[in-house]
Amino acid sequence: MNRTKTIELEKALLVGVVQSGMTAEVVEEHLEELAFLAKTAGAEIVGTVTQRMEKINPRYYIGSGKAEQIVNQAEELDVQLIIFDDELSPSQVRNFHKLNQSVKVIDRTGLILDVFAQHAQSREAKTQVELAQLQYLLPRLTRMWTHLERQMGGIGTRAGAGETQIEVDRRLVRERISRLKNELGKIDRERITQSKRRKEAFRVALVGYTNTGKSTLMNALTGSDIFVKDQLFATLDTTVRSLHFDTNHKILLSDSVGFIRKLPHNLIASFRSTLMEVRDADLLLIVMDASSLTIDEQLKTVREVLLSIHAHQNKSLLVMNKIDKIEKSSILQNLKTDYQDAIFISALNHLRLDTLQNAIIKVMDKSYQTTTVIFDPKMGKEISSVYQELEVLDIEYREDGVHLTVRGDPVSVKRVKKLSESGIF
Repeated sequence: MNRTKTIELEKALLVGVVQSGMTAEVVEEHLEELAFLAKTAGAEIVGTVTQRMEKINPRYYIGSGKAEQIVNQAEELDVQLIIFDDELSPSQVRNFHKLNQSVKVIDRTGLILDVFAQHAQSREAKTQVELAQLQYLLPRLTRMWTHLERQMGGIGTRAGAGETQIEVDRRLVRERISRLKNELGKIDRERITQSKRRKEAFRVALVGYTNTGKSTLMNALTGSDIFVKDQLFATLDTTVRSLHFDTNHKILLSDSVGFIRKLPHNLIASFRSTLMEVRDADLLLIVMDASSLTIDEQLKTVREVLLSIHAHQNKSLLVMNKIDKIEKSSILQNLKTDYQDAIFISALNHLRLDTLQNAIIKVMDKSYQTTTVIFDPKMGKEISSVYQELEVLDIEYREDGVHLTVRGDPVSVKRVKKLSESGIF
């Protein structure tokens, strides 16, 4: 008899704060994103709570009365988990656990780290996530964790790749952090070596808010079969594929981890080596979900992360994906008015991908060089190879040799020059 394994979801209550300058609608959208994160982590959302506040309460973040109300509501609904959309201090979390020892209270940062921990597959990703987890955990190591140890494996308390205990000695955590940093240092050096080998190619990196369809676009452009799921942070590891638009326009296209509002600083720091592919790219394709109601805020988040990894000055193209999900033509027209330089596509339906390809080629052409090289007529094999490397604009046979006027990327032009000089008579 076949038995289907059922996974019991943790019931969660979401909490958001409406601060000065924020509308209730914006907070609602933030909580929808938090709900998506929580569901990705394995939670069942049973309700949301919001409170308008002019000043943050240092004791509970929200008001004392509201804190007690939320905890009581959690008990009534049999909720195991309360998730705040903002980052809580260790003391605020401790104060909540004093109100109720049976309900876990975590913040947005802890939730994001948990989602990353579940999705980490490679040794590099697991190392990066564990480092961020331990740096987040270190200031929170108090007796508050003893009751969580009995609930091992739940959201916000999931063990890192190399840790099996929640309550660990600070010294051991620091030692583990040190070892993880050393391991990431080795991975950094490996990536630098890989990067040097790729330097000859024109490198294009897909960046953007999480779940905007970057991996779907990667598959559409390259014909690859990269894992795609309607889920936040489905992709953590960098994937690189070669793509030939034509004989003279070849690129290396990379797809990596998506960004999100309030992405933990420790996580950005830990994923530094992964994000090197973005920083070193010749061109960034900033992929956004055109159907999102918070596209302005999401784009701001992406640009802030690019600034933090020193990739904000890279050449970039803004790509508005998922136009197939926009039902009203007026909405699409307004977007085109607001983002006049953007390229509007649907990666899922392969709509207007030719426009995107032409835009990439146009950027490549701006960096291309035109020059004349002279070959010994006897170097037929070498002359033939030039046609594989560069666009040959003109060929002329003179007394001093075969003159080729060529055009292409600077690295290939330099290599062909060196080749011709080795055989000039």
